[in-house]
Amino acid sequence: MVGNSGSGKSWLAARLAARLGVPYIELDAVFHLPNWTELPADEFRRQVADLTATGGWVVDGNYLNGRDVVWGRADTVVWVDPPRALVTFRVVSRSLGRVLRRRELWNGNREHWRNLLSTDPAKSIIAWSWTQHQAYRDRYSATMTDPAWANLTFIRLRSASDREKLLSSVGLQPGADPKDADRNRFDDGSR
Repeated sequence: MVGNSGSGKSWLAARLAARLGVPYIELDAVFHLPNWTELPADEFRRQVADLTATGGWVVDGNYLNGRDVVWGRADTVVWVDPPRALVTFRVVSRSLGRVLRRRELWNGNREHWRNLLSTDPAKSIIAWSWTQHQAYRDRYSATMTDPAWANLTFIRLRSASDREKLLSSVGLQPGADPKDADRNRFDDGSR
């Protein structure tokens, strides 16, 4: 599952994994260590390889490091690509909610007021989302037609109805409980 920050990819990935009865792997949770320390590139790649070594899973993240490992083992890439205005609304409201509730993201990390107000994309997820929107569109538009990834089926979701069609097309697997996604931490309005 790929897409801009605030696109709803994590929300969808968690629900899709629950419907399929497979593990949900959030790459941000692997990459961001306590105190926002970044996992070294080689260790990140090793962990991604270990996490995707099993039969089925849903991976969420745009990391280029390890993409060949994940996509080499995948059969489908879902690109969540709603309009920029919706993405911006979602990322602002989600981030504000996280700051106000002091909600932990990964490994003890939390968003901070000073970062939300920053215009530096390296510090602010809002600035990151705004500046990366077209870059992700360019990247994934090109990737969908790249012969190197001809083994993959690409699904581009541009609306809530596209998302709902995808979820309803995936049959609930034996032993899977879609309520598991509701117990997931992704109740942050990024729908």
